[in-house]
Formats: sequence, C-alpha cells, structure tokens
Amino acid sequence: MGIRERVWPGLRPRSIAFEAVIALVGTVAVGITTGSPDDRLTSVPVVLVGTVVLGITLFLFRRSAPLVPFLVGAALAVASPAVTIAVPLTAYAIGRYEGRWPVRIGAAVVGFLAVAQPWTLDELDQWIGAIGGAALVVGLAGALGAWARTRVELLAALTERAEKAESERELMARDAVLTERTRIAREMHDAVGHRVSLMVLQAGAIEMAAADPGRVQELAGQVQTAGRQALDELRQMVGVLRGGEVDDAAPLGPQPGLDDLPRLIEQSREAGMTVDARGLPADAGPIDPAVGRAAYRIVQEALTNGGKHAPGAAVCVEIERPAHQLVVRIVNGPAHGTPVTSAGGGYGLVGLGERVRTLGGRLRTEPRLDGGFLVEAVLPT
Repeated sequence: MGIRERVWPGLRPRSIAFEAVIALVGTVAVGITTGSPDDRLTSVPVVLVGTVVLGITLFLFRRSAPLVPFLVGAALAVASPAVTIAVPLTAYAIGRYEGRWPVRIGAAVVGFLAVAQPWTLDELDQWIGAIGGAALVVGLAGALGAWARTRVELLAALTERAEKAESERELMARDAVLTERTRIAREMHDAVGHRVSLMVLQAGAIEMAAADPGRVQELAGQVQTAGRQALDELRQMVGVLRGGEVDDAAPLGPQPGLDDLPRLIEQSREAGMTVDARGLPADAGPIDPAVGRAAYRIVQEALTNGGKHAPGAAVCVEIERPAHQLVVRIVNGPAHGTPVTSAGGGYGLVGLGERVRTLGGRLRTEPRLDGGFLVEAVLPT
C-alpha cells in the first residue's frame, strides 16, 4: 500500500485537485474573517498560523481522519469567534466521512462548546442566540454530511445488489441453456441413435442374406423405413429448436409413450433381434406421460445396446405395475456374434440415469454372470 492509499483511502488521483480547492477555499475564508474587529480576538499571528494548519489538515485528513481538521477548526473558533466559519467546513467532513456515531456525537458536543462558548454568556438572550447559532453552524453542516454519506452508501448497496442480480440471472440463463442442451442431446441419442442402430443391424442382416433376394429386398425396405423415421425425428427436434422458424413440413407429433412399446419391440424383431415381451400393459390404466415416455426410452436404449453389444442374444422386456410404481426390466443374454464397435462414450446409460432421477426413480444397470446385461428402472407413478 502506497503513501496515497494510507493518507487518502479511496481517493482517486483526479479528485486530488478537488480536495485542494476545498482546503484553499476553507483557508481563504477563515483568513478573511480573521480581519474582523473583535475585542476577544487573540493575536493575529496565532490565528493565521492556525488557519494554515487548518488548510493543510483539510487537504490531508478530510477523508481519512476528519476529526483532526475538526479539532483544529474548533480550536480556532475558541481562539477567535471571527473564525467560527472553520467549524461548519469540518463538521460536514465529520458527518460525511466518519461513520461512528460516538465520534459524531462527541464532535457535535465539542463543536457546540467551541461555537457557543457558554463560559462567556451572561444573559438569557445570549444563551438563546448562542444555542441557535451553534445548532445551525454545527448541526446543519453535520446533518448534510451524514445525508451525503447515507446517499452514497445507499447507491453503492443498490449498485451491488443490481450487479449481483445480473450475475445470478446470467448464471441461471447459463444453467438453463446447459440443461436444455443436455435434454436435447439425450432425446437425439435415444431417438435417432436407436434408428441408426437398427439400420446397422439390418445392413448386417442384408450381408448375411445375400443369397436370398427376397430377404434382401425385405431388409432393404426396413432399412429405408428406419432411415426415414430417423430423418423425421431429427427434423422434428430441429423444428422445435428453431422456434418461430418451424418448417411447416416438419412432423411435430407427440412423444412416444408406454403404448408405443409393442411397435418398438416389433421393429427390433424385424431388424433380426429375438425379443420376448412380458407384461406389456395394454389396459394398465392412466399413467403420467413423463413416466410413460421414460419407460419407452429405457426400453429403446436397452434394445439398442443389446443389438450393438450382444448381437444374436435373446432379449427379454418385462413390465410390471406394483402399487404406485412402474418397473421396467430388460435382460439380454450373452453375445453370439461380434459386437459392433463404435466411438460412443456410454452417454446412453448416463442419459437414462438423469431421466430416471428427474422423475424420482431408481435405475440399476449391471452385467450378469452368464455374460448378459441387466437394465432395471423403478419409476414412481
């Protein structure tokens, strides 16, 4: 910390000239009043020296230690009533830069005594005039200084609050954007990724059925259908993202739910997977659309992973409805072929975990002793 920071805390270099002007005006004003005739006026050299000291202390300590110039001004007022003008200048500095009320009250008492000088009063009229003058000279100046300090502190508090609110809004907006990006990435992975995985499986089946033209034609049609569905779902998501620029041709259909599971399983069977469905609730009663959509995505991701990592394995999809719960369990056996290698980072299961936790459920994923894999979700209804 430099000398300027110790002497003038909070003072910027460009305001030094302002401080000097205040000190000069105060010094000149006090010096002029010393010329007033007064029978109690002490020696002029003493008052002039005190005036110079007052100007110096105003310049150096008006902000950091306002009590110093105030005491100098009070001493000058006691030495000569003609220089009482020094008191309001320094009283304002006390109210403006001194926040401790005990110091303010003590300074007010000292200033009152210096201006009123009760030891020189004899009559009631003199007492009334002295008290009124002291209240005006000391109290008004100090009150103006205290008001200025309070106003600055209020503006600083409001500015800090506004900056904090703006920062919080930016954090909330950033968090909302990140959450929405995560949700969109999860939906695209679940929907489009599943269709593309089916296309990969069907393309492999085409290679194996090259000697059967009828089977090749059937599988090629399924690949074409899966590709169209993937494009439709992709256009649907892009249309939602574009908001007001939605393409009229983009299909904005409802999100799949529990009732769409039979169709999803049938599509996997058409791609060559062996899927056993148990307990699909055809008439299970009303269910929360968010829970039904989560159940659909869980089965979809499990079938996608089963076809990718355990080709040729049988998959069992089981749905149960205990009290106030929906249990989705998918179990696949060990692979009978070469797993499909990809650069995926396992975000599918991570997205499922986020989706299930959002609904207040539990997700369990673990390998089985026979080489298969288990995906089980318990969702509250």
